[in-house]
Amino acid sequence: MIQRSCTFVFLALLAAARVGAAESAQIWMSSADGRHRLEKLADIPFSSGEGAKLTIRVDESKQYQRIEGFGASFTESSAWLIQKRMNESQRRELLRELFDPKTGLGFAVTRAPLGASDFSLVHKTYDDMPPGHTDPTLAKFSIDPARIAVLPSLQAARRINPALKVWLSPWSAPAWMKTNDSLIKGRLDPKHYDAFARYFDKTLAAFKAEGVPVYALTIQNEPHFEPPDYPGMRVEPAERAAFIGGHLGPLLAKKWPGVKLFDWDHNWDQPESPLAVLADAQANRYIAGVAWHCYGGKVGAQSVVHDKHPDKETWMTECSGGNWAPDWGGSLAWQTQNLVIGNVRNWGRGTILWNLALDENSGPHLGGCGNCRGVVTIERATGAVTRNVEYYVLGHASRFVKPGARRIDSDSGIDGLHTAAFRNPDGSLVLLAVNTAAEKRAFSVATATKSFDATLDGGSVATLVW
Repeated sequence: MIQRSCTFVFLALLAAARVGAAESAQIWMSSADGRHRLEKLADIPFSSGEGAKLTIRVDESKQYQRIEGFGASFTESSAWLIQKRMNESQRRELLRELFDPKTGLGFAVTRAPLGASDFSLVHKTYDDMPPGHTDPTLAKFSIDPARIAVLPSLQAARRINPALKVWLSPWSAPAWMKTNDSLIKGRLDPKHYDAFARYFDKTLAAFKAEGVPVYALTIQNEPHFEPPDYPGMRVEPAERAAFIGGHLGPLLAKKWPGVKLFDWDHNWDQPESPLAVLADAQANRYIAGVAWHCYGGKVGAQSVVHDKHPDKETWMTECSGGNWAPDWGGSLAWQTQNLVIGNVRNWGRGTILWNLALDENSGPHLGGCGNCRGVVTIERATGAVTRNVEYYVLGHASRFVKPGARRIDSDSGIDGLHTAAFRNPDGSLVLLAVNTAAEKRAFSVATATKSFDATLDGGSVATLVW
């Protein structure tokens, strides 16, 4: 069971965070050796001058994008573990710890597959037909597969955080809409573009009726990847532009004007693909922004697209840790530097990691990744929770950077110190820092009116609030 003593300490630290000393900065730290995990250290007094040779200047007069929040995905596997392998008390405690904006990590965004992914117990969509049969009127449409675990989990999370933003992404259209009549590989048949658009429409209506309004959509998860053993669908830029510009975009504008539509939902290594879609004037008018994954390329690709389309939003919508990177300190530093700091410094408004929860065997999964790691691990037999490095990477941002915050200017990349700074809606300032050097770094943090001195061990992460 989740240790109640840990919960009480956790709540006490959060209460301390809300008090805020007038003449000091507060600091939370996670160390590369894992001995400190989002641990509150002694407050740091403000000083009259800059006591360290290295100075990180924070300038709140230079404001950038709005921050919407941080979180992880309710895959079917994650939701099933929470709903079917935890008792009511465990489930309530874990979801409150993750989603409560006052006493928990304050996850503000989440994503769910629209139908099946590799992290599903069965490969289904919301309108499956026998081979050779079609359903152009969508008479057989049903979100019953989501009612087993995904919807109950989303509903419970929204009761804790009613402002939770929910993204939906399909891994494949129903097989009968595709050229190969299969959920595995294949392409969307143009003659079913209209039916696929109405498939989204019915999903939005059904989720809203269940108390889960959808914040944003992508039309296809990883449209340049055709996995061999779980649902996938290749959708080239011209095909995405035609479907968005001629079908889904106009439908959303008419019936769901508040739902945002994002292109790409794939890796940093091919920015030319979303750029090609955005170059289509008809599609461009319906696209709110570009969603990115971390599995190829570098985070700077986000700025390549943003610089050409500064009116479009940028989001990180998927990245997973896994047993391919078992080192705690290495994962802590890389994920913080790239998925949080690098993401927001390259215009990201939010970070959504992949599985919220997996079991001790990196499952359940059906095809695909056999060594992925959830933000937490839930033991199948007992429901016991282990908080993984991703929990702390997200927590360093989600607990302190509130939805509606603005990224502000800060020095970064100096002697291994990488930072991102934020101004919360209540006026408090937050600096997230990671020391990617092996050696300890002593530094000053300076604003226009005050400064304070801090140190950060090699490979460690800190959140500073004042």
